[in-house]
Amino acid sequence: MRDNGTHRRRARRDDRYPRPGLLRRVLTSNVTFTLGAMAVLSAVVVNVGFGRGEAPATDASADDLMLLLTRSDRDMDKVAADAVAAAKKRAYEEQKKAEEIARVKAERERKQARIRASASASAALARSNPSAAQNKAYGKRMNAYKGWSRCWPSLLTLWEHESNWNERAENPSSGAYGIPQALPGNKMATAGADWRTSSPTQIAWGLSYIKARYKDPCGAWSFWQRNNWY
Repeated sequence: MRDNGTHRRRARRDDRYPRPGLLRRVLTSNVTFTLGAMAVLSAVVVNVGFGRGEAPATDASADDLMLLLTRSDRDMDKVAADAVAAAKKRAYEEQKKAEEIARVKAERERKQARIRASASASAALARSNPSAAQNKAYGKRMNAYKGWSRCWPSLLTLWEHESNWNERAENPSSGAYGIPQALPGNKMATAGADWRTSSPTQIAWGLSYIKARYKDPCGAWSFWQRNNWY
């Protein structure tokens, strides 16, 4: 009887601890469950991220792209496209109009600035009363600008005979006036309103006259040598 009781007590004590095989099965089940839960959670996080539009554009599938194209085609017909085109045309025309207004304004301002600068320069020239040497320097530069450097000696001699390079020279008998001895003197107004006192204005007119009639100062001087006028 005592031995049996001892055996039963040992059996009860052993029941408190799981058998090795059972313990292994339980642990394996727990790991499996944990891994599965983590996988589900990851899928949820990914899906939530995509739902917020955080997926890169490169992840868009062919079906998604085709759906966008189909939807756009459905919403865009000729009437809608014509409306967009008309709006774009209006915007372009308004832009060109604004650019033209700005261009005209800028050109007007530049012209006014040139007029002011010219008036200022003319006033300065009128006050300066340049010498014959200064007028010759103007003549040489402007003659070169015309491409006639080789004819400078001819021009120098021609206008020495006509006016001695004096911008206020006046022929008392004919009324010819200025460095090129324009006849009448007010013909030079086509080159500038300051023709009476501005040697550059007179030179510009005189070179234009020579070009129109004699081609260049070489031709003008040759004619003068034969006729004593040009």
